[in-house]
Amino acid sequence: MALLLGGCGPGFGDRRSAGSVGMGPRNREDPALSGDGRLLASLIERGGRPTVVLQEQDSGRLLPLRHLGRETPHHSPSLSWNGRYLAVLAGTGRQRRVLLEDRASGRLHRLLLPPDLEPERLSLAADGQRLAIEVGGAGRPRVRLLDLAGLLEPDRPPGWLGQGGGIQGQP
Repeated sequence: MALLLGGCGPGFGDRRSAGSVGMGPRNREDPALSGDGRLLASLIERGGRPTVVLQEQDSGRLLPLRHLGRETPHHSPSLSWNGRYLAVLAGTGRQRRVLLEDRASGRLHRLLLPPDLEPERLSLAADGQRLAIEVGGAGRPRVRLLDLAGLLEPDRPPGWLGQGGGIQGQP
């Protein structure tokens, strides 16, 4: 199956690939962009295991992750709006855990799921306040939503006023 992306905007074919900046020719999988498009999380193989890396798109610089390198393999990375939060699945099979690194505070959050559920992939809301997890178990996949509002501070675009507001300075 081929995917043609002609007409997707000016110079689409001229854009550099993420693999060409700071990573050499390594293959990447499972890409996730921050809401503002500045950061790219993706998986590369290190030591025979998929490992999440985080890269600034403007400079190509790899950003350090304090905790996630210790628990591999990684699956299904997801970033919040400014990239403050990076959620990922770590481990294999029923041993997969949901990990969430807060890059601003340096904290690692391990989110517990019922033991009969096997997480397959996840998606973090841009503001970091909710997490959708596709889980297997009991014979069929389903989606669980977790409310993270009591655990994490919101990660919102600059100028966000909060509930009922718009961008500062806008009518």
